[in-house]
Amino acid sequence: MQYEAPTTVDQAVALLKNSGNASKVLAGGTDLLVQLRSGMIEPELIVDIKKIPEVRSILKEDGKFRVGAVVTGAELGEHGDLKAAWPGVVEAAELIGSTQIQGRASLGGNLCNASPAADAVPALVAAGAICMIAGPNGRRELPVGAICTGPGQTSLSPGEFVVSFLFPIPKPRSGDAYLRFIPRTEMDIAVVGVGIHITLDAENVCVDARVAVGAVAPTVLLVEESAAALVGTMVDDASIDKMIAAVRDSCDPIDDKRGTVVYRTQVAGVLAGRVCRIALQRTRRHE
Repeated sequence: MQYEAPTTVDQAVALLKNSGNASKVLAGGTDLLVQLRSGMIEPELIVDIKKIPEVRSILKEDGKFRVGAVVTGAELGEHGDLKAAWPGVVEAAELIGSTQIQGRASLGGNLCNASPAADAVPALVAAGAICMIAGPNGRRELPVGAICTGPGQTSLSPGEFVVSFLFPIPKPRSGDAYLRFIPRTEMDIAVVGVGIHITLDAENVCVDARVAVGAVAPTVLLVEESAAALVGTMVDDASIDKMIAAVRDSCDPIDDKRGTVVYRTQVAGVLAGRVCRIALQRTRRHE
């Protein structure tokens, strides 16, 4: 197996293009190294992108945040401005693994590992984050929700990798949040994860909402029916109950050792209600 550590995006693209599907990108490595050691994968080439400055930075562009794909959860938690703007995204990233793992695990790696139970992905989808992708044909942008196509599968073409995430400017009176349920108190895989972002107008009426649910389908779900249940309302108990019902209707989970279909579906609704109320409370921080 060959190991390369390019220092530019173009170098990384060239390496990945020439190796085709026989290569793997090393971002944080918290999933990739486990897969290597367990014999799940045997790539011919590992392309370590951590030495590329562009994927390691957090920048503000016209009020928007551009976060490099290899920025770690620990670094996100220490960035005050990003945490203030998108607290739900940061708290989701900070749930990935232990304190030691937090120093390595990245948004890009968590997304491209394509686990249906990835913690960061529902929060990223709820935030409306956009991926900047580099590849042999240049660069392109794609919503986070369009990256994963199934467990362990992505829409990225050979030679492509995620360079960064672009977060929109939070509108006045907006808030986001993320919660997950796990069997243990820490360091476990989500049975269900829910990310929600809402925006209110001056009259406390919801004018925009995004509801994303993980671990209840092959990919993270953006539940438009749940968002529609909130928009145009005061986000009161009645509208939240309708949102919860739509979340449960959207669920298509599996039975496994962490929970049955019925259990996951029930928990998804409970979490959605809690997350919505947290996001609603956070809308006040922009007043």
